[in-house]
Amino acid sequence: MPNIKNIILHKVGNKHLNEDIIISKKELIVNDDLKTLLSHYFLSAFKSEECFHFYHDVNLSLHEVYTYVSDIFDDTESLHEQSVNLAKHLYNQSIHPKIKGGEFYVVYFENCNLNGETHDAVGLFKSENKDTFLEIEQVSGGFDIESREGININKLDKGCLIFNTEKDSGYVVSIVDNTNKGAEAQYWIDDFLHIQQRKDEYYNTQNLLTLTKNFVTKELPQQFDISKADQADLLNKSVAFFKGKDDFDLNEFTNEVIQQPEIIDRFHEYKNNYQQEHEIEIADSFSISESALKKQARIFKSVIKLDKNFHIYIHGNRGLIEQGADEKGKYYKVYYQKEE
Repeated sequence: MPNIKNIILHKVGNKHLNEDIIISKKELIVNDDLKTLLSHYFLSAFKSEECFHFYHDVNLSLHEVYTYVSDIFDDTESLHEQSVNLAKHLYNQSIHPKIKGGEFYVVYFENCNLNGETHDAVGLFKSENKDTFLEIEQVSGGFDIESREGININKLDKGCLIFNTEKDSGYVVSIVDNTNKGAEAQYWIDDFLHIQQRKDEYYNTQNLLTLTKNFVTKELPQQFDISKADQADLLNKSVAFFKGKDDFDLNEFTNEVIQQPEIIDRFHEYKNNYQQEHEIEIADSFSISESALKKQARIFKSVIKLDKNFHIYIHGNRGLIEQGADEKGKYYKVYYQKEE
């Protein structure tokens, strides 16, 4: 189980609005019960296996957060000094008028799990929103009730866990941003942390599935005469391929799922163009991430929408649906054995 070793708390306002930054001169001292509550607050929101790493266009040594956190890992006694640098850096990025000020925590964790391995980690967290709580106190002859503002420990606003591994590549970083609506929200990910997605199995699985969906639903209808039913069938076969394999191989995928040589050639061409357009690189073979597959499979909706009257959901055998037309208009003929 992760263990909180040190916590430092600062208050970071909105620099554009001339709000203050309040620097604490000492660590927070908390008992074991409060550490348990804080661990829940800080860590329970980290559910995705999607990982990132710090990057810099010139040199990682010029990346502020990377440099400050590296110093902490090298010497935990520098935690307070570097927490001040981190708070000042966050303050300098808080220049959009809609950014809310809040409490900024720098936490040193021991025994954090990452893919079955244990590492120390530095956590950076910011609370921006307050909830109203009712406090009830029993008094002589009855009760008193008052309202107070406080932080809901089940609602982390912004968080970042930096694991002490893969330093040369910018560490392994996991993030939470539950207030990411609007351009102002990007200050946490882009301006303060300045991270990009790590090219791992999650990255490859996520991007290959997104590419495939776009190819089937957007590119194919422009290049080939393909029905909605055939598109739905391709989407189903794509997801089924991923679910039935531990590892992905591009040639195996195209031969088993796409099959037709001219469409396979177009898929390869589309993949190259897609990578250039989105400035990403998707491997031709990789281990499949179950969590990325589960997430992406939700967008593979094999649905045929007919005017505003009917939706046909295709989950399996393409041969059980036929398309045609007569004097009344276009139609689909669906075969089944059991009505439920």
